[in-house]
Amino acid sequence: MADKPGTRAVELDFDGRKRTYDVDDPNLPKWVDEKALSSGGYPYDKKMPREEYEQQLRLLQIELVKVQFWLQATRKRVMVVFEGRDAAGKGGTIHETIAYINPRYARVVALTKPTETEQGQWYYQRYVYTFPTAGEFVVYDRSWYNRAGVEPVMGFCTDAQYEKFLKETPRFEKMIVSEGIHLFKFWLNIGREMQLKRFHDRRHDPLKVWKLSSMDIAALHKWDDYTQKRDRMLQETHTHNAPWTVVRANDKRRARINVLRHILTTLDYDGKDKKAIGDVDDAILGFGPHFLK
Repeated sequence: MADKPGTRAVELDFDGRKRTYDVDDPNLPKWVDEKALSSGGYPYDKKMPREEYEQQLRLLQIELVKVQFWLQATRKRVMVVFEGRDAAGKGGTIHETIAYINPRYARVVALTKPTETEQGQWYYQRYVYTFPTAGEFVVYDRSWYNRAGVEPVMGFCTDAQYEKFLKETPRFEKMIVSEGIHLFKFWLNIGREMQLKRFHDRRHDPLKVWKLSSMDIAALHKWDDYTQKRDRMLQETHTHNAPWTVVRANDKRRARINVLRHILTTLDYDGKDKKAIGDVDDAILGFGPHFLK
């Protein structure tokens, strides 16, 4: 973050009203702070209490250890794809998902932009190389769905490439599932003010400042474009074989708990403790494009 404070103030349009936002200003604007949690139609007015969160998280992580043993015994494979806007909470959710799984059997895939060689290959090819082998649990911090969001919004692919992706991806994912791989696709959804708050938190936290990029700031004016691409992606690629699980993620704690509950509820592993897993919160987690309507 080499820019000087005050050099990246932007004027944003919120419901026809102009708002000034400067990520370098150490003081978070009041209009952001007051609306962050409720933004985007979030259903709760308070975060999940930390003590309750930590108690439930521990129980769920114990269940994930059972999943690890089950994968090793059965040689089954799991792929978990996390998508969402910048600062949606993908990294933290991934961390809690695999925190206590043996790293020999759990991997995080977070690919950088394609090399010149990869640009000349079949689009999905570099992702296929990362697929799980027998007994593995592989988590994706963004995925092939870059072509459904950031690439068309920021002009990194052509319209023809974008349309081809939307047409071919359901067939590609049907092949994955037909191979016997358990495929989960999560879209973590946050409101606009929450994104601004999290950008501000990153900018002023010396341990997280690396997470904020110049592209994040450049994309602030493209909220509506990202929304349109999100909605079309969910519409075109939500299928019976590979459904989208949508999570309202303004509260990271509730989001993480419900992501783990959904994974654990879906997998038929040995020794499952349904009471420990609990019930998914239907106000937080749903399926397909209609959940955000």
